[in-house]
Amino acid sequence: MANVEKLRKDFPILNSKNAPIYFDNACNTLRPRQVLDVMNEYYEDFPSCVGRSHHKLSQLATQKVDAARKQLQNFVGAKKSSEIIFTRNATEGFNLIANSLDFEKNDIIVNSDKEHNSNLVPWLVIEQKKGLKRVMTTSNTDNTFDVEAFEQMMNKGVKLVSIVETSNMDGVTNPIKKIAKIAHDYGALVLVDGAQSTPHFETNVKNSGVDFMAFSAHKMLGPSGMGALYINQKHEDSLAPFIVGGDTVSDTTYEQAIFEKPPKKFEAGLQNYAGIIGFGAAANYLKKRVGFSTIKKQDLAINNLITDKLLEHNATIIGPKDAKERSGIVSFYLQGLDNHQLAMMLDKSANIAVRSGVHCVHSWFNAHKLDGSVRVSSYFYNTIKEAQKFNDALDKVLKVMIK
Repeated sequence: MANVEKLRKDFPILNSKNAPIYFDNACNTLRPRQVLDVMNEYYEDFPSCVGRSHHKLSQLATQKVDAARKQLQNFVGAKKSSEIIFTRNATEGFNLIANSLDFEKNDIIVNSDKEHNSNLVPWLVIEQKKGLKRVMTTSNTDNTFDVEAFEQMMNKGVKLVSIVETSNMDGVTNPIKKIAKIAHDYGALVLVDGAQSTPHFETNVKNSGVDFMAFSAHKMLGPSGMGALYINQKHEDSLAPFIVGGDTVSDTTYEQAIFEKPPKKFEAGLQNYAGIIGFGAAANYLKKRVGFSTIKKQDLAINNLITDKLLEHNATIIGPKDAKERSGIVSFYLQGLDNHQLAMMLDKSANIAVRSGVHCVHSWFNAHKLDGSVRVSSYFYNTIKEAQKFNDALDKVLKVMIK
């Protein structure tokens, strides 16, 4: 089990004079020095193109990018490094699949009722564009996944199940391995939103059996504007190129282009090489320096403390009451109180950063006629002391807001 206080020393902002209590990790995590250093190293020591030139700077940059791809392969348990496609974020991954799969009119797409806009809007667009049918699974009353209802709605017309693993709204984790098994029994493919799950749980795409998984660097200690898409190698030839141009082709004439095999086929133009290298370093840091047992322990301890305090105040918690079913997230609201005002008062009075709003899950909040929630999302570098300070600050803020 890693020492949390020792790990905190790796994060410059946590050692600054006015260090915040940062509980907005579901939106964006902090970055350790180990990630920042390798990104700066690229710009300072070998700031060159990858795979295009034969000089030593380019060769070194190529080696570093190849190593990062291998680190991400190991991080998610992919069979081959070529199954890892670098994107700008998870959103681009969903759009790539939506525009690359060979859909036919009346093919059915299945989403859950708690999808982030990144895994909802591309399907709303493609539904209209290609005449598809989109259906939605409905969660249980406690927001957990209803496996029985999902199996009953499946049929041979379903082309793709595109579903979140861990919800950024309430922290509930769906049984992806079971979902994939059911979907495959009906001949459907499975695309997973792993943006919230990959930072908190050990991932193994071979074991879960999913066909595709999109995830983002910025939610797992990596740089902004950097993501990855896992594509099972058995599908690489059936997916059409999406964004095309330089590096996606092996040759061209004035009349035609010959496309590369993945990953190059899907990585058009000059890439964010520093970001890729930083992404690899983040994956390596989580797996080797932190460990998922440490993450799980901290998530639960902090969530338990904050959950108990919220229940004292009769707050409504979205999702199960039991903290162990909500990963590092507790999303709540208090009847009659403004969520944004509460978040701002925590920030101003106690330097505590939380998120307020609908968390890019407008559809769920609209369906439930709610205007949003306050979301507290922790990570391994958050401490019990910080959770206690949050609870104390909440007590004080609510005394002012509730009169």
